[in-house]
Amino acid sequence: MSGWGMGWFGGGTQKRKDAPKNAILQLRSTLEMLTKREKHLQNQIDEEDAKARKFVTTNKTAAKAALRKKKQLESTLDQTSAQIMNLEGQISSIETANINKETLDALKNASSALKGIHGGLTIDKVDQTMEDLEEQHAISNEIASALTQGAGANAVDEDDLDEALADLQQQELDNKMLNTGAVPVGDQVHRLPAAATGECKADLRNTRVQQQEEDDEEEELKRLQAEMAM
Repeated sequence: MSGWGMGWFGGGTQKRKDAPKNAILQLRSTLEMLTKREKHLQNQIDEEDAKARKFVTTNKTAAKAALRKKKQLESTLDQTSAQIMNLEGQISSIETANINKETLDALKNASSALKGIHGGLTIDKVDQTMEDLEEQHAISNEIASALTQGAGANAVDEDDLDEALADLQQQELDNKMLNTGAVPVGDQVHRLPAAATGECKADLRNTRVQQQEEDDEEEELKRLQAEMAM
């Protein structure tokens, strides 16, 4: 009983699914048979036409019989040709209908798939997810900032670099003066008190700044003179 029930429902579904294909196969088989018959009828018509032409002057009775047979065959041929056209039309209709059905089924499956994907999604959930992402990004930035706070403690002070550079320049100047036999300026500087040494370094920086300003003014003056000459 169970097997019969399964065969009934399962077989019915499969039958409906295979119905278009089976119908097309049957139509094509019939169409092939009719096409062969059409060709055979045409050959018979050609033979009767040849007989009529052969006896047209020698045997009018035979010629008329051949023409009569030819007309009967032509009538049958017209019917066969009409049947062939009808079958071709039916095949085309079934194929088109089957394609439409397959297309509709594919669209239905696509719609179901989209519904399944969007079933758990709402605008509120999307907005909440985006807010959560922004919050996590903010937390990540805060963590990165906290981890890099101590990095600034190892930064080199620019004033210290300027003083170190001034010391190197003074040492270089002292070396040049030693080579020329002059009294090293560095020795004089080192003999000064510590406070005076700091003042000398400050004066040296001020002198460089003033010299740079004068050079800039001189350059600007030359530029203006060139413009006036033009």
